[in-house]
Amino acid sequence: MAKGLFAAMFASGCSAFSVGPAVRAPQEVSSLLASAAKQESRPHQPSSTPAVASLAVGLAAGVACSALAKGAASRRTRQNSQRAAVALRANPTATCETSMGTFKVELYMDQMPITVSNFIDLAKTGFYNGVHFHRVIPNFMCQFGCPYAKDPFNPRSGTGGPSDGQYPMADGSGKMVPRKNGGNIPDELTVKLPNEPGTLSMANTGQPNSGGSQFFINVANNSFLNWWDRSSPSAHPVFGKVVENYPLIQQISKVRTRQDTPVEPVQMIRITIDGV
Repeated sequence: MAKGLFAAMFASGCSAFSVGPAVRAPQEVSSLLASAAKQESRPHQPSSTPAVASLAVGLAAGVACSALAKGAASRRTRQNSQRAAVALRANPTATCETSMGTFKVELYMDQMPITVSNFIDLAKTGFYNGVHFHRVIPNFMCQFGCPYAKDPFNPRSGTGGPSDGQYPMADGSGKMVPRKNGGNIPDELTVKLPNEPGTLSMANTGQPNSGGSQFFINVANNSFLNWWDRSSPSAHPVFGKVVENYPLIQQISKVRTRQDTPVEPVQMIRITIDGV
């Protein structure tokens, strides 16, 4: 039912998780050859014939090519080792304390580093503290992360995001990622992580690169929201999953609402990041 209503909404110009005004939810992205094999250094007697000279040049070229190949293979081995180390490193987690209880999330830093680094930066700087869930729909999702929702009944809830600027990648690389055009980050549509129950997924306006601070937690298998699913125009990348106390999310999704906003506000008290 949610999928059908969502498709109808889109046909009329709406987006499921728009962060723009007047939007209704459906009912509903890591010295070449510094130590090449040393050749013995000694004087060479000039060759007496061109053929011998050519042979010497050919042999020298062969040695050089071999050294280059060995160096390239060595670099590939180092790079693969670095990738393996990253893959083996445990993903960071987020402990989310709400007015209804606490749940814990695994953040997919190994697969979604741009999106996860954005979330980690916002959480560590206190951006999410005191913000309320502004849209919850049973058997669908719980949406959160708009700064206007510090006031639980602010009519602008769902339209805000972080300020423009930049944030650091949380992988220790020192790289910075821009936030622009309303605090939006680059889309990370790279890994097929499905919008299934318990997953955290980026909200956006339906336009490219329009996600910022808002996200939602799925409480159903919302495959039509997957960025690779062509049954609807929605593209919402998953970047984490609830790994402790998922039943709390289900409870939040079922609270009494008025126009999808909880009648009794559900506040995020704080989010604590571990593992980075």
